[in-house]
Amino acid sequence: MTKLETPREKNRALALLAMTQFMIVIDASITNVALPSIGADLKIQQADLSWIVNAYTLTFGGFLLLGGRLADLIGRRRMFMVGLVVFALGSFLGGVAGSQGFLVGARALQGLGAALIAPAALSLVTTIFSEGAERNRALGVWGAVAGAGGAAGVLLGGVLTEIDWRLVLFVNVPVAVAVLALAPRLLLESKAETDVTSFDIPGAVAVTAGLALLVYALVDAEQAGWSSGTTLGRLAGAAVLLAGFVLIERRTRHPLMPFSIFRLQTLRGANVAGLLTGMSLFSMFLFISFYLQYVLGYSALKTGIAYLPLSLVIIFSAGAASQLVTKIGFKPTLMGGLGLVAVGLLWFSRIDADGSYLADVVGPSVIAGAGLGFTFVPITIAAVTGTTGEEAGLASGLINTSQQIGGALGVAILVSISTSRIADFGPVQMTQRNPAALTEGYSRAFLIGAGFALAAALLSALFISSKDSKEQVEAARRGEAVPAAA
Repeated sequence: MTKLETPREKNRALALLAMTQFMIVIDASITNVALPSIGADLKIQQADLSWIVNAYTLTFGGFLLLGGRLADLIGRRRMFMVGLVVFALGSFLGGVAGSQGFLVGARALQGLGAALIAPAALSLVTTIFSEGAERNRALGVWGAVAGAGGAAGVLLGGVLTEIDWRLVLFVNVPVAVAVLALAPRLLLESKAETDVTSFDIPGAVAVTAGLALLVYALVDAEQAGWSSGTTLGRLAGAAVLLAGFVLIERRTRHPLMPFSIFRLQTLRGANVAGLLTGMSLFSMFLFISFYLQYVLGYSALKTGIAYLPLSLVIIFSAGAASQLVTKIGFKPTLMGGLGLVAVGLLWFSRIDADGSYLADVVGPSVIAGAGLGFTFVPITIAAVTGTTGEEAGLASGLINTSQQIGGALGVAILVSISTSRIADFGPVQMTQRNPAALTEGYSRAFLIGAGFALAAALLSALFISSKDSKEQVEAARRGEAVPAAA
């Protein structure tokens, strides 16, 4: 491929890719604030509203590995643009939906588009920017966008819902169309330099079905029951499919996911940390929203505005993190970021039923936001460090998958724990209107979330290579790339 040579060309490409990543990330949270309005308009029961969010998560998490490998083999820009078309179509159909089933189907289509876009976009960043200081700066922007997206989604969702909930879906269409028009001009095609001409269809079916069933089992576990035959059967089915995928990959000449990529210790450690990070952070946004709306009585718009400090701190800390990684390495930066996240969540666990925004939300938001910025940047850098150009899409798909599966698992576990604690105060009809009971449930969830973040920090210390982190610093100083592992 002919490379983008000038900083201006590269920065234009990065701006386009980052804008798309922002659109994808906020879509996982933008509908949260709009759910009550959607339920009232489409006559959807409260127990079924979660599937408007879960349908997106389900297909996004299930198809990420497939999307990453398609980007490597078929072309990263090509799959990026195909994903944009699918995502825009799903957004438009969701905006015109007149029933629950139609809206859930449209959200699933959005998730499929996002699963094609996300790994292609990240692998384009890693191939456009040379490993070292240049890529660290680019991934600093990427981390700021990814980290702030969750908070900004709630903010934007609150503003748009005040006008019309359908705008939270329609807003994606002009953005996707604009990116689609600019992509051929600003992005160059790239794909793995390989003679592979066949595609591992059995492996693709097995891993996609296995991951989708796993996410489905996790997000529906609270409603079906964690120990129910339905949940256990789904988990068993997912395990069988994923075990079958491993067998297929070991016997296939051109596997969808060459297991040789796991030779990289830092990649393995980054994905373990990514799983636990997703478990702690995805649920954080959910429970902050619950506390603001159900305990403090905030409107959708006021809830969205309340996230502004968190969003701003993430953006600034991610920029600082990219510079810090170049100076001290991604491992200590990641551990410090996760430590801050744990402290922020511990502070959140002290929320009070008679509390206030200034006393109970702003302080921990600033600490957790700083931790988010110092986490997303180094974990992304670590996840692609030492990979070859042929592995860019696969590595990008892996870290996205780890975080999405972690997010689904974390939300399922923490919602279950929170609900169980709230139920200790009495019947559901009474506790749902009892601020003290709700606060106790949310507090317990924040506390366990802090444990996940702390576990991620400890496992990062054990599993992520200090040598790779130091070599990355030295290479950045020399303006070189870290060599791929043999």
